[in-house]
Amino acid sequence: MVEPHSFLDISISHQQLSIIENSHVIKAYPVSTAKKGVGEQKGSECTPQGWHSIRAKIGTHQPLQSVFKGRRPTGEIYTTDLAGDYPLRDWILTRILWLGGLEPGKNRYGDVDTCWRYIYIHGSPDHLVTGVPDSHGCVRMKNADVLDLFNRVEVGIKVYIHE
Repeated sequence: MVEPHSFLDISISHQQLSIIENSHVIKAYPVSTAKKGVGEQKGSECTPQGWHSIRAKIGTHQPLQSVFKGRRPTGEIYTTDLAGDYPLRDWILTRILWLGGLEPGKNRYGDVDTCWRYIYIHGSPDHLVTGVPDSHGCVRMKNADVLDLFNRVEVGIKVYIHE
């Protein structure tokens, strides 16, 4: 379990999420952030910057590659055949770490509220996590990586997102 004096660092320019503990990188994972870049505005499909925290962990005990819609498991398991049946679906898989902004006026409240924009760190089809920004605002991770991260962090851990 990650220590309380730790945080998650998400570098948009490096497309990497790192667990930082006592100023040291404990573990790093590749991610994919928003195709449209950074931004906090509701409806922008951008990844919000600044300080956040994990407000909820969703998906405990679900199988790897479980499909979520509206933060609820659908009962489906992601496969290439299922992807072929729903080619336009934005896949949210395995686990969800729902982010809440901590900076009023920047990423909290009103039209810039990260939580009410439903911005997550979540699993994605692994082939979509290529080090290239391609999400609709969320932070996509490979399924084994998001499961590992989910098991290491607690609700309330701080998350810093920056270019």
